[in-house]
Amino acid sequence: MYALIEYKGKQYKAEKDALIQVDKIDAEKGQTIDIDTVVLVSDGDKVNVGTPYVKGAVVKAVVEETFKDKKVIVLKYKSKKDYRRTIGHRQQYTNIRVTDIVIA
Repeated sequence: MYALIEYKGKQYKAEKDALIQVDKIDAEKGQTIDIDTVVLVSDGDKVNVGTPYVKGAVVKAVVEETFKDKKVIVLKYKSKKDYRRTIGHRQQYTNIRVTDIVIA
């Protein structure tokens, strides 16, 4: 059984006990979150597709950890103008573990 969820503007495939890396959530470690924006639920040979979301379907997850990704270096350069800028960015992510998929 799996579900496709939409969370913070992005879509993820959620299976039981799967670890999903999403954009940073302001939640404590160990806190339970319910995601009700379920786009599709597949239970073996039966598939429920929402319009746009499946009614009554909820994905329950637990917040694991929040961390920063590797640094991305951005270089700006304009020729013949003596213009050079270096900017670094580290995106913050949160790992959530799917505990249950509930279909109403």
